Amino acid sequence: MILVTGATGNLGKATINSLLNKGISANNIAALVRDESKSAEFKSKGIQVRIGDYQNFESLKRAFEDVDKLLLISSSAEIAQRFGQHKNVIDAARESGVNHLIYTSFDMKDLRRSIMAGDVQYHADTSDYLKQIALPYTLMDNTLYADLIPIISGNNILTEGISIPAGKGKTPFLPITEMAEAIAVVLTTTGHEAKEYVIAAETAVSFAEIADLISEITAITVAYNQTDIPSYIAQLVQQGVPDDDAAYLSRFAGAIAGGEFDTNRSDVRQLLGRSPVSLTDFLRGIYGK
Repeated sequence: MILVTGATGNLGKATINSLLNKGISANNIAALVRDESKSAEFKSKGIQVRIGDYQNFESLKRAFEDVDKLLLISSSAEIAQRFGQHKNVIDAARESGVNHLIYTSFDMKDLRRSIMAGDVQYHADTSDYLKQIALPYTLMDNTLYADLIPIISGNNILTEGISIPAGKGKTPFLPITEMAEAIAVVLTTTGHEAKEYVIAAETAVSFAEIADLISEITAITVAYNQTDIPSYIAQLVQQGVPDDDAAYLSRFAGAIAGGEFDTNRSDVRQLLGRSPVSLTDFLRGIYGK
């Protein structure tokens, strides 16, 4: 039995779809949800639904019964709560007899020394904890989703250009579907215990280069405007992003500008047996219509 936590989120759903595409039968996949009312889609596919909350240790132990492999997708709760929640999942997995836990960590040059360490060091804490206990694990160090590009690049970028304070920093953006397929490979094959994989594109790109790619795809000249942080936050709020989330995204922009995501490493080809989908092809799917 493979159990996917965070199953109602984008990565969770994409991973379950990848598992099904690989021929894993629905009755061998379980989806962990907090709210059973959100589980109709899974039930319609024959996927088992387990009810559990990262905050509730006993609910997790019950949910993990008979689970062989468990995918821990990092929590989206308040940042201060995340490591404690992850620890609950890991401890419950160990007590329930889970044989292998896969954790979606984060790929940066140094999580603890990042300019946004307060936002991301829980990934390092979770990874360190997994390495210390007697539970086979695999770390999947994910880069930023390519799917974020339209969200963080500004309003109406075809007419107003890309606006983000990311300087000349480069990021190896990767689509969620590619990340999910790499995770599904680890969940369905052997030999991944005690390994750490970087799930990122093979080439990092700047937002100036992204503007050029979109210009080529659309035949519309898209400018790259290096706005300042306050203006960027205001821009996101205008798009409907809550204030706290806008400030959070602005810190990512600062880390991009500092080159913190340009790690020059990727294990995606090794896992998938092919090169990942190019950013050009991904953007063409969004802007080439």
